Amino acid sequence: MRLDRIAMFFGSFLAAAAALAIAPAAAQTPYDGLWNVTVVTKTGSCEPSARSTLTVADGRVSAAGAEVSGSIGRDGLVRVSINGAYASGQLSGNTGSGKWNGASGGIPCGGRWEASRQ
Repeated sequence: MRLDRIAMFFGSFLAAAAALAIAPAAAQTPYDGLWNVTVVTKTGSCEPSARSTLTVADGRVSAAGAEVSGSIGRDGLVRVSINGAYASGQLSGNTGSGKWNGASGGIPCGGRWEASRQ
């Protein structure tokens, strides 16, 4: 999987979450909203870096045009699967970071991600 697909996934995910955030919801979480995410490859042949805007709504992460599933817990714990890549980490207040791993052309790659709330 290429890093640009990961970034597209995260971007789509946040856009979908933002759309859901507009609708009235009884169960908001502390991390709902728009997030700027930077993904950096440290190992493998994936794109070196990518930036995207993601949306979290009711703790769920989603993206238009990408296979996304995952959540942000009330404690900020991040667990997301995007087009076959996996990301985990921690949000706290208006920032967060973690690790991701996937593959490009069958060759494993991985790295770090950082996020800040808009």
